[in-house]
Amino acid sequence: MTTHTTSPPRFGSRQRLILFVLLGAGFMLSVDFSILNVALPEVGAGVGLGLAGLPWIASAYALPAAGFTLMFGRMADLFGRRRLFLCGMVLLIGASLLGGFAASPETLLAARALQGFATAITIPAALSLLTTTFAEGAARDRVLGLNGALLSAGFTVGALVGGTLVSLMSWRAAFFINIPVAVVILLLTPFLIRESSLPDRVRLDLPGALTVTGGLLAVIYAVIEKNIPSAVVGVLLLAAFWMIELRSPAPLAPVRILRRPTVKWGNYAGFVVFAMEPAMIFLTTLYLQKILGFSPLTTGLVFGVPGLAAVAAGVIAGRFIGRFGSRKVLTVGLAVQGLATLPLVFLGADRMALAVLIPALFIGFFGHVTSIVAYTVTATSGLPDEEQGLATGLASMTQQVAITVGIPILSSVAATQSVELTGIHLALSVNVAVTLVSVAFIWFGLRPRDEHRPAAAAVPLSRAADEELAAASD
Repeated sequence: MTTHTTSPPRFGSRQRLILFVLLGAGFMLSVDFSILNVALPEVGAGVGLGLAGLPWIASAYALPAAGFTLMFGRMADLFGRRRLFLCGMVLLIGASLLGGFAASPETLLAARALQGFATAITIPAALSLLTTTFAEGAARDRVLGLNGALLSAGFTVGALVGGTLVSLMSWRAAFFINIPVAVVILLLTPFLIRESSLPDRVRLDLPGALTVTGGLLAVIYAVIEKNIPSAVVGVLLLAAFWMIELRSPAPLAPVRILRRPTVKWGNYAGFVVFAMEPAMIFLTTLYLQKILGFSPLTTGLVFGVPGLAAVAAGVIAGRFIGRFGSRKVLTVGLAVQGLATLPLVFLGADRMALAVLIPALFIGFFGHVTSIVAYTVTATSGLPDEEQGLATGLASMTQQVAITVGIPILSSVAATQSVELTGIHLALSVNVAVTLVSVAFIWFGLRPRDEHRPAAAAVPLSRAADEELAAASD
């Protein structure tokens, strides 16, 4: 048997510029999100928003960012991905100006909601432009790896420089920093990126769009506010969405796609990846500041330095997938994320705990970003170009919903204990258990359906991911 080795794909100058534009948009949004989190107390004080209202600075963004992503992803397929991407950039500029000049809580929260809408438009459009510009296989795997690396780098850069930037200038800089970058992207995009081909008959499944968006908004609001009636309404609307999709002649999300193992289990994996790790970071932040007594600046450094491992993982994850297949890389990466959280369950109130915490974060962040790249490859592979907006919209929606609900759920678990450190330990234990159980589900869910392939057929290593995904999707 011969073994084939492949060199990393090389990109031309035009492709590099396209990457600069599309990856730059995601990097900018992740930096902005991270910086604003650091600046929340200053932002609230600047517009007269009380302590009880601070969570809504994040929630006003999260609700539209999660609730509308699937709809805008499908609209990108139907009305043009470049067009939607440009609309998102224009809206982001306007929302950032509004937020930067906000003088009242109402104006600020409106700006954050508009930023959420801009994210819901931009992220799936940019991701689908990436997956249709770069062919499925080694090139796309490498691009999605770079995307994961830059998203992680954006969160790390925001955590490291956010406090300094806000201290030297103003909380308003957290809004204004978007504008010059977005303007450059807006000017370059028409010259570099072609508009996607549009279907002959453009139809938007309006009942499906309304029910899935309303259902997601209601469920997310229910989790944030612990509102049972809203949860009931959300579940009913999502059930109605499923029934509509079964009967619609032009469904927003065709059920045949939702039932594909790669789409179903890929997005389940993405939900676990993005619900558990940000929740771990939130709980560890409480531990560092309330139990160990570290300042926000020191806390940022504790997370920022291990963040370099996340950037490295994004750069090399595509090669892992090409060599071992996305199923193995996804489950191993997610297992590493969960196992690296396990030592945190046993940390005490001594600052010597950093000797365990920082190496665990290095390892966990590496597994986390490797999982992000693998789940994105899994959830978007094996689908035609005309459905890439839907696939990337689903993946982006999964990410936004998971980030939004993971922290409130595990915070509620921690709040069941009267001793704060005990509560943090309990919530982290749930985190580990959910992650590792999910690894087993995902491994079996993505197993190849054809169990009787000839043993003599040698499969080149560079094609492992493609053949594995094709088998799982049949």
